[in-house]
Amino acid sequence: MDQSLIFDAELIKRYDKAGPRYTSYPTAVQFHDGFGESDYFSVAARTNQESRLRPLSLYFHIPFCDTVCFYCGCNKVVTKNRKHAEPYLAHLYAEVERQGALFDRSRPVDQLHWGGGTPTFISHEQMQELMSVTTRHFTLHDDDSGEYSIEVDPREVHTGTIELLRRLGFNRLSMGVQDFDPTVQKAVNRIQTEEKTLSVLEEARRYGFRSINVDLIYGLPHQNVKSFRTTLNKIIDVDPDRLSVFNYAHLPELFKTQRQISAADLPSATEKLSILQMTIELLTEAGYVYIGMDHFAKPNDELAIAQRNRTLYRNFQGYSTHADCDLIALGSTAIGMVGNTYSQNVRTLEEYYKALDDGHLPIFRGVALDEDDVLRRDVITRLICHFELDRTEIDQKYGIDFSAYFAEELNDLSGMQADGLVSMNGQKITVPPRGRLLIRNICMVFDRYLRTKETQRFSKVI
Repeated sequence: MDQSLIFDAELIKRYDKAGPRYTSYPTAVQFHDGFGESDYFSVAARTNQESRLRPLSLYFHIPFCDTVCFYCGCNKVVTKNRKHAEPYLAHLYAEVERQGALFDRSRPVDQLHWGGGTPTFISHEQMQELMSVTTRHFTLHDDDSGEYSIEVDPREVHTGTIELLRRLGFNRLSMGVQDFDPTVQKAVNRIQTEEKTLSVLEEARRYGFRSINVDLIYGLPHQNVKSFRTTLNKIIDVDPDRLSVFNYAHLPELFKTQRQISAADLPSATEKLSILQMTIELLTEAGYVYIGMDHFAKPNDELAIAQRNRTLYRNFQGYSTHADCDLIALGSTAIGMVGNTYSQNVRTLEEYYKALDDGHLPIFRGVALDEDDVLRRDVITRLICHFELDRTEIDQKYGIDFSAYFAEELNDLSGMQADGLVSMNGQKITVPPRGRLLIRNICMVFDRYLRTKETQRFSKVI
């Protein structure tokens, strides 16, 4: 598979509009409170009766942060009081027990992820206890064959932290960096030294983590091409397996912490586009390939291999090599995918504690997918992961006539084909290198809910 990328500034400017990131389809906008705990119990039971039991994926949300990063739009609890983690973990253990009782113990946990917030906010003892509780109620791999990952803030890594995480079974690590420039760091309230960050990366490599990812953000206050190139070169020098280079979406009306950032300090749209172009050129020269949706990886990384093999998948944690798992969400705000349903836990700690104290799972909304949702999710997933779609495969799998079923969508794509975003030859829809930065636009064509013109708020695609 051709994994190259072409930056076309004029095309990007023409198509740069807001749209979903498609970590799910339907997106969270379609979740509703008509889906609750009893619905979840029913679908969990059904997955245990399937002829082939699907493996499991566990996502743990640890919401605590010691300090607030002004750009952050994640659901978090900012506190310097570490004791606040104690009641949260006690309730998380109760949720693990209740969720574990719903699923057949013969179903192995192929994928596990701790996200946040800051998972390394909790103490070493609490990390060990959380993994111990998980092992009691789910069947984890003990041979390092699972994809077990954790998000790490280098500022919250202490003596023995990386060694402990590796011993607990984590074999993939993602580090937040964003930018090394001191002026940018001060403006977003994330002071993080280059020395500390790179020492954590080297320690993870020394203890045998199989994949190390670094997160960067472009579009932050005071950034420019020259300053961001400096950060990028320093990261390239230490050779991480993957990089995620995210577009900062300034939405202060939605995220209160972003009100601490002055819009006047943000790079112009032209400068921001130049930063992205420089980033693509530099990473390509360094041997990285574009996976899609802000993600780059070395050609021998699992994500790049999965993309070439057409086994790449996308879920709430981003791109994944495990497409066949039921995803169980644990912790406040966490979103799961079990069977053909999505479900989300309550957002506040008070609601989370009360639900579990009352003997319930803390699910407050979700959605059950209908046949059309399942079909469109498959189409969008294939495009966003593999940049191509064989219409004949969809016809055979779902018993439809693609041309008739998606007549309106194909008409819309014809305009994109004229602009070079897609190629439609025979039964193949292909996204060439010039269109790949705009993959969200292409997927949006197949989004039935966007066609209803419901009021929805998303970030810009670039």
